Amino acid sequence: MPSNDERLLATAIYVTSFFTTIIGPLVIWLLKKDESEYINYHGKEYFNFIISYGVYSIISVFLMFVLIGFITIWAVGVAAFVFTIIAAVKAYEGKEYRFPLVFRLIR
Repeated sequence: MPSNDERLLATAIYVTSFFTTIIGPLVIWLLKKDESEYINYHGKEYFNFIISYGVYSIISVFLMFVLIGFITIWAVGVAAFVFTIIAAVKAYEGKEYRFPLVFRLIR
């Protein structure tokens, strides 16, 4: 079971992403990844999530030329918001959470 500090910092990775998508989570992850395997796991998972959903957003922008992108961009945005909240809650509970539909480039 991860310590209370580890759980709070892992949760902070997700919560700070609402204010600074990359900088806040990156600072927390880079400072604490060597000290805690739990924080390292959540940092990797978050950045794999950002990369994947960034690609999905770019694809949605291109699909706007055929009009379906206006629907998919909203779906990607809502999914990203909801999954980030779920991940923050799971991190605070001390559990590992794997985002759906994510290709894991950072291992």
